[in-house]
Amino acid sequence: MKPYALIIEDDATLLEIFSQAIQAAGYQTSSIRQGEDGLAALKHETPNLIVLDLHLPNVSGITILNYIRSEDRLASTWVIITSADTLMTDDLRKNDGVDFVMEKPVSFIQLSNLAARLHPNNQPKGRVTMEK
Repeated sequence: MKPYALIIEDDATLLEIFSQAIQAAGYQTSSIRQGEDGLAALKHETPNLIVLDLHLPNVSGITILNYIRSEDRLASTWVIITSADTLMTDDLRKNDGVDFVMEKPVSFIQLSNLAARLHPNNQPKGRVTMEK
């Protein structure tokens, strides 16, 4: 069975590109365009990987990220943040809860290669959290 990736992105074109890139890396994917729908899905799903846009309708990517990192069940889930907002991405790179930040435009190859590196067959322990 393939690992599962959830893509939360409101731009339909980017959502399709991201989905194809993640599938090329060997994942089964699900795509969501609304922040509130992404948050609702994460209440009962446990993806191996999440590709998360910051600026989403109704519920922000930051709210979703905070939820992900507050849930023990999602502790080993990798999160790739995507955004064109360079001020926010600079701040997020300093955040312990963020695994990867990619500034848009994100290329198919760039995202696919990163997802392949994070594939459970290559990273059997998943995301490792550091004790403070």
